[in-house]
Amino acid sequence: MCKEVGTRFTLAALVLTAGFMMEAGSAFGEPNKVEKAAAAKVLIDEAVTTAREKVSGTVIEAELEQKHDRLIWEVEVVTAGKIVMEVHIDAETGAVIDVEEEKFKPKRSQKRN
Repeated sequence: MCKEVGTRFTLAALVLTAGFMMEAGSAFGEPNKVEKAAAAKVLIDEAVTTAREKVSGTVIEAELEQKHDRLIWEVEVVTAGKIVMEVHIDAETGAVIDVEEEKFKPKRSQKRN
């Protein structure tokens, strides 16, 4: 009985925390995914097509992001040379902003006890 109450309390706390984080993001000027999607005039399939036209390879990821007060599609493409390229596309106009090689962040080594 005590374990069940503890589990319910933990789940309730997680739900409340997640809800707060979503609201906090909106309150601090960072739109959530739904708001971003509603604001984008260029759809994901259009952004992927544009990226494929710009960089030949396999698209592995497409993400809608807010950068520098601008909504952009960041589409990652793996080239035949196994280089990951990011194609940044304006989500309002569909214009290619830039193309750059993805910068990988080194993974932190985890210490084991």
